[in-house]
Amino acid sequence: MLLKDKKIVIMGIRNKWSIAYGIAKSAYENGAKLIFTYMGEENKPKIEQLISGFEGSKTYVLDNAADDDLVKEVFTKIKEENGKVDGIVHAIAHANTEDLHNDFIYTSREGFNHANDVSAYSFVLTARMAKELDMLNENASLVTLTYHGSTKVLEGYNVMGIAKAALESSVRYLAENLGKEGMRVNAVSAGPIKTLSAKGIKDFGSILTEVEKRAPLHRNVTTTQVGNVATFLLSEMSDAITGQVVYADSGYNIMGV
Repeated sequence: MLLKDKKIVIMGIRNKWSIAYGIAKSAYENGAKLIFTYMGEENKPKIEQLISGFEGSKTYVLDNAADDDLVKEVFTKIKEENGKVDGIVHAIAHANTEDLHNDFIYTSREGFNHANDVSAYSFVLTARMAKELDMLNENASLVTLTYHGSTKVLEGYNVMGIAKAALESSVRYLAENLGKEGMRVNAVSAGPIKTLSAKGIKDFGSILTEVEKRAPLHRNVTTTQVGNVATFLLSEMSDAITGQVVYADSGYNIMGV
């Protein structure tokens, strides 16, 4: 098993359709011990039911992953109760609905800052706080989630494309910083999947149809497939890979017009 006895923190799990859940399932099946963060104390029963199949897992409430003090508080508690960890999966992103439905040019300052704060800065904060708290074991791996809209214009993705572009650039700079200590940082660019977050993108169904039509493998991806890619990046099998955006999209990203 690729992650036998490795402790992996998964940030941002919401439901069984999420990519975070797909990663958790793959990591668990490959021997990982899982630690989850989620939003909202009121969601505790739902989250505990969701992860009930992952024996021995622990959960922690983190209401704002872009808040320095909150992340420090939660990460300190995680380390105190679990010791150092071997990997962190950052599955957190958000943009205001109006900024996805309107043309990008109408993005407000607040909306622009919000999307970048939650979707990109939170990953930088995650890496910094984990380092400052000496929370990471030697050869630890950090993985975040991005999307093709970071490099191409996709209708309805708008400000999230800018936030994901910032996230991908952050991956490269963090990889250089943490590489000095033997730690790796990568991103998985997943193909479109019917997640709760995807419902906010206008005409999302047409994107799925287009990918199935034009991708070299002529199929959409699943959370299980993306989870397996993340497990690989968390494992020592990928110990020569850092600072990369790894596409798990049935090859759609290589196609031209």
